[in-house]
Amino acid sequence: MSLNERFVFDTNVLVSSLLFAESKPAQAFFLALRAGSLLTSLAALHELSTVLHRKKFDTYITIDERDQFLDQYTRSSTMIDIIETIQLCRDPKDDKFLEIAANGAATYLVTGDPDLLVLHPFRGIPIVSPDTFLRTIAEPDAESMPDHMNK
Repeated sequence: MSLNERFVFDTNVLVSSLLFAESKPAQAFFLALRAGSLLTSLAALHELSTVLHRKKFDTYITIDERDQFLDQYTRSSTMIDIIETIQLCRDPKDDKFLEIAANGAATYLVTGDPDLLVLHPFRGIPIVSPDTFLRTIAEPDAESMPDHMNK
């Protein structure tokens, strides 16, 4: 894997990574932070902000911690201008993630959403669960392995 990798994470994976620090979504998110670029859009950031400010999360994590996560995510992500709109997903609210992937030339779209997973691959872009992402990214490719391990 090169540092030129470009990753899209859907809202549910991001929220899970915040709430459950040892979870597969959190592991996938932090691996992506180290391995390449995170891609987002204004629509995706708006959805993330709206979800993070739901009262139901008050018992799990403070609003300050949620705001800090949102701020850090925004600063560490590349904002993608959506030139080409897409209407493909059976849940139209999820089209924004396909738009980010297509307009941002993503390497992976990471989601747990069946409405997105069913579209794998999308224009050659793998749509994978956090678990699959971890298995795929963590596997060394044969070219980067020492010769004695390649036999």
